[in-house]
Amino acid sequence: MAQQSFAPKPGSPVKLHNFDPEYHGDLNKKDARETEARLEARLAELQEMLYAQGKYSLLIVLQAMDAGGKDGTIKHVFDSVNPQGVRVTSFKAPTAEELSHDFLWRVHQHTPPKGYIGIFNRSHYEDVLVVRVNNLVPAEIWKERYDHINHFERLLVDSGTRILKFFLHISKDEQKERFEERLARPDKHWKFSTGDLPVREQWDEYMDAYEAVLTRCNTDYAPWHIVPSNKKWYRNFIISKTIVETLENMNLAYPDPEPGLDEVVIPD
Repeated sequence: MAQQSFAPKPGSPVKLHNFDPEYHGDLNKKDARETEARLEARLAELQEMLYAQGKYSLLIVLQAMDAGGKDGTIKHVFDSVNPQGVRVTSFKAPTAEELSHDFLWRVHQHTPPKGYIGIFNRSHYEDVLVVRVNNLVPAEIWKERYDHINHFERLLVDSGTRILKFFLHISKDEQKERFEERLARPDKHWKFSTGDLPVREQWDEYMDAYEAVLTRCNTDYAPWHIVPSNKKWYRNFIISKTIVETLENMNLAYPDPEPGLDEVVIPD
């Protein structure tokens, strides 16, 4: 199975069978975790600088099939950062009020303000994924949403927000193993829902919908990264590395100090 770049070229068609969810290159678990520990320390430094500068923000979008590892990614990749500078939003089924507005209304109000990292656990892409697969709106409506999403993300970028989008790519067999693990462990029962099983039966339809998203909404200003995620340690390594590299390219700096600090004497 051919392995392409984790970030497919914008404008090129994406076929998920070209991306091996088992892939981990020549890296082993021990080396990956050692490197990830250093990346997490660097991420903490960069996040503090982002917060102090207050000039830019970073939006991270996580999408995956059920049991794909969105929660685990948030837990492991961001366990070293200051929680005051990170906001996590999980998007569930829209409320009646949210449905009375345009589909991006509920999303826009959760985008990160300057100085913050925002993490979307699921996102506005549900409106061209679950909506498409389950025919919740007519095709002529959801087909227009790809362009709406691209324009929305362009607005965010033009306003100082960098965007990273990660599709956590697992195999159908891996999903089955993770579901079975949840059933076998009482402390994981809360994470299992019988409602996930009908979605599993729609696997092929969801893969088609994801391929459309990864093709139509993969731009140079808001790129998608297809992360092989059968191995959780490799998933965490790749995402940590990508986030750190992105922050390092954002011209972050601590703000200038007040003048005369070198003359300040703290009174007894």
